[in-house]
Amino acid sequence: MKKVLVLCTGNSCRSQIAEGYLKHFAGDKATIYSAGVETHGVNPKAIETMKADGIDISQHTSNNILEYQGVNFDFVITVCDNAKERCPFFPSNAVKLHYNFPDPAKAIGSEDEIKQSFASTRDMIKEYCENFVKTNL
Repeated sequence: MKKVLVLCTGNSCRSQIAEGYLKHFAGDKATIYSAGVETHGVNPKAIETMKADGIDISQHTSNNILEYQGVNFDFVITVCDNAKERCPFFPSNAVKLHYNFPDPAKAIGSEDEIKQSFASTRDMIKEYCENFVKTNL
């Protein structure tokens, strides 16, 4: 079974959303992990935006990349430039992929505008994850 790590800065939004969709699309084809170079806790708005699309990530935890040093990943996907630049080196043959998704946690404006920012990022990540699974798993 393939092992996939999704890496972000704080493992609170984008990587959590990607973990949820990768688990959904991959089913039993892969074990999916997510982590951050820091841990900020799972963002409640990320949980809410995923729930709106039928995916429950409310039981996810925010994990630090160092927790997975002994795991031999097949794929490491960074979902923000900061994580790509700060990712510690792991001696592995993992295929490294990168896509810099907008950070909805930094959205400003009305509650509706912030909600739309989360939904927009969620939809981009959903499409990316579905394509990743079709292409790689």
